Amino acid sequence: MLRQQDVGHRVVVRRIVGISGDRPLFTDALGELVELTETELTLATAKGTLRVPLRDIHRAKRVPVARRPPAAEVVALELAANEAWPAPVQARLGNWILRAAENWTGRANSALAVGDPDRTLDAAIDAVVRWYGEHGQQPLINAPMPLAAPVNSALDSRGWTSRPLTLVQTASLAGVLTEIPERRDLPSAELADAPTDDWFAMVADHKGTPPAAARRILTGVADAVFVHVQDAAGGLIAVARGTVTGPGRWLGISLLQTVPQIRRQGVARHVVRALAQWGTQRGARRAYLQVEERNTAAVQLYQRIGFSTHHTYLTREAPL
Repeated sequence: MLRQQDVGHRVVVRRIVGISGDRPLFTDALGELVELTETELTLATAKGTLRVPLRDIHRAKRVPVARRPPAAEVVALELAANEAWPAPVQARLGNWILRAAENWTGRANSALAVGDPDRTLDAAIDAVVRWYGEHGQQPLINAPMPLAAPVNSALDSRGWTSRPLTLVQTASLAGVLTEIPERRDLPSAELADAPTDDWFAMVADHKGTPPAAARRILTGVADAVFVHVQDAAGGLIAVARGTVTGPGRWLGISLLQTVPQIRRQGVARHVVRALAQWGTQRGARRAYLQVEERNTAAVQLYQRIGFSTHHTYLTREAPL
């Protein structure tokens, strides 16, 4: 059975969900253990937060994983990612960062719960709710795991829901360049200091029409590049954005998209290689990206070119 020292770690839980004849029916749940009480446990899974009464558990154990990064490293990467995706409206709550950007993307419209909020956890959550209320937005909290396990537990008790689990994945740029051979048969990945209207239009197909705040986020980083790949007729077939931020000089890869008709032809890998070369020239040695765990095609692509999960996070939503 699990113990308190397992909180914050990845576990698998087999629970009884019914009886067929005289035999129990089981189902398994995999996720981060965020709370363990005398009567139940709480998991942060790919489908959201799951509470399981201890009486229903047949078996539970910690899942062996690769070495977890130190908490300070998780914080540093989260701050580099925040710098690369700068919400135009920001405020501090101790070390927490409150962010608003006209509701464009969860990353730019959630409180980043890393570090000490300089008050009790309940008071910090109350302050988040007030701040987003003053800005006319639903309160959201970005809770990196396992660092913010206590935050997730407190939010569970208040009835906050979870968006899909996001993986923060990292790789060495040297490894990425080794895994992705140069492709001279593909259209060139053109790098520009600013996005074109066509670039924004392609992003809008995936992220929704970008408001003014979105343009400020995407163009508000000093060390940023925008990738455009065009077919022989001049039509845009792939886009992406790269940034280099933080004391660790992290290359952030975001908004990588290809048109459906050219998928599985190596164009996405081609774009990542171009970004890896650009980042290396600017002193970056490692890259990160954020991808929903349920996006299995993207997760498999990134795994093949050297990315692995550094940590995860949940975006939590206050009840309406």
